[in-house]
Amino acid sequence: MKIESWLFLGGTFFFLPIAVVYGFMTEWGEWVGIPGLFMLVALSLMLGGYLMFTAKRIGPRPEDRNDGEIQENAGVVGAFSPWSWWPIVVAGAAAIAFLGMAIGWWILYIGAGLSVIAIIGWTYEYSRGDHAH
Repeated sequence: MKIESWLFLGGTFFFLPIAVVYGFMTEWGEWVGIPGLFMLVALSLMLGGYLMFTAKRIGPRPEDRNDGEIQENAGVVGAFSPWSWWPIVVAGAAAIAFLGMAIGWWILYIGAGLSVIAIIGWTYEYSRGDHAH
C-alpha cells in the first residue's frame, strides 16, 4: 500500500505547481479551474495520507511483498446477487434526477423519489420473496 500512497502524494507535488502556473497564466481571474486544481491537490494529499496511515496500520499486503503468493489473498470478497434488477433501477432513477438538474427542477424531485424507492428495494431484496432469510 505504500506504493499507492506515494503515487497519490506525488500527485500533490505535481498538481500544486500546475495550479500555481495556471493561476499566473490566467492572471488569477478564472474561478473554475484554479479552485478545481487546488481541490485536486487537496484530494491527492488526503488520499495519499489515508493510504500511508493505513499501510502503517495493516502492514504489508501479499502483493507488496516479493514472496507473496496468489492464494494469500483468496477468500470471500462480498455477496453479490447476479439476478438483481435493482442496480439498473437505481441507475435509471439517478439519470432522471441528473436530467432534472439540466432540464427542470420538478424532474429532479421525481428522480429523487424514484431513487429512494430503488435504494430501499435494493437494500431489502433479501428480506422478501424466495430469497428471504
